[in-house]
Amino acid sequence: MRLTSLYDGLSKRHADGRKSLAVLLDPDNLDEAGCRQLLELAQQHPIDYFFVGGSLVMTSHQAALLRLLKQHSAVPVLLFPSHSLHLDPQADGILLLSLISGRNPEFLIGQHVIAAPLLRQSNLQILPTGYMLVDTGRQTTASYVSGTTPLPHDKPTIAACTAMAGEQLGLGLIYLDGGSGALYPVSTAMIRAVRQAVDIPLVVGGGINTAEKAHAALAAGADVIVVGNQIEKAPEFLGEVSRVVQSFNTVPDVV
Repeated sequence: MRLTSLYDGLSKRHADGRKSLAVLLDPDNLDEAGCRQLLELAQQHPIDYFFVGGSLVMTSHQAALLRLLKQHSAVPVLLFPSHSLHLDPQADGILLLSLISGRNPEFLIGQHVIAAPLLRQSNLQILPTGYMLVDTGRQTTASYVSGTTPLPHDKPTIAACTAMAGEQLGLGLIYLDGGSGALYPVSTAMIRAVRQAVDIPLVVGGGINTAEKAHAALAAGADVIVVGNQIEKAPEFLGEVSRVVQSFNTVPDVV
C-alpha cells in the first residue's frame, strides 16, 4: 500500500514544523443545523481536517453529515471509525486505527480484516494510525466499548515505548487520545516523551477545552490537535483554538 497524498501532506507539515487543527464531529451529537453553523465558523477560522466518527454512532446521520461537509467545504474529511460498519466512501480518507494501547485483538486487527476488502474497493485514502487511549480521569465510551485499559496518565515512558513499537510496525501516525469528555488532557510530559520517541506525525485529542491547553499540547510536540466536545458546547471556541494553531505557524518578520 503506497502512502497517500493526505498522508504525504501531513508528513510534510510535520517535517516543516507546521501545526494542524482537526475538528472531530460525532454524528450522534451533531444535527444539520449544528453542522451548518460549524461550516460557517470554519470559513472564518481556518481548520485543516474534519474527523468524523465516534465510539458508537447509533444513528444514521453519518452519511448525511459527510454529504453536507463535502458539499460546503474543501477541508479534507477523514473517517474516525470504531467499527468496520462505519466506513463511507463519501469521505476523503480514513484514520485506520489500530488500538495499540490495548490487548483486544478485535481492535488491533480483527475489524481491519473485515474492512480490508471494502477499503480496497473504495477510493478512501488510508492513513494507518497507532491509536493510544490515555487515562484522563474517567472511563470513556472508547475504553468501555473496546474493553481495554487506557495507558496510565502519569506513565509517559509506557506511552513512548508503545508509540515506538507502533512506528516500528510501520504505522504512519500516532494518535494519543484522552477520549470524549476527558476530565483533563493528555499530559505534556507524555506528549513530549512520545514526540521524542518517534519520527512520525503525532495527533493529540481529548480534554483540549481551553486555548491554554491547546497551546501546551502543541508546544509539547503535537503536530495535530483534535477538538470536539468543547466546540459542541461553545462554537466560538473554534476561533480561539484556530488562532492558537496559527500562532505556531506564523513566521516572524525578519528585520
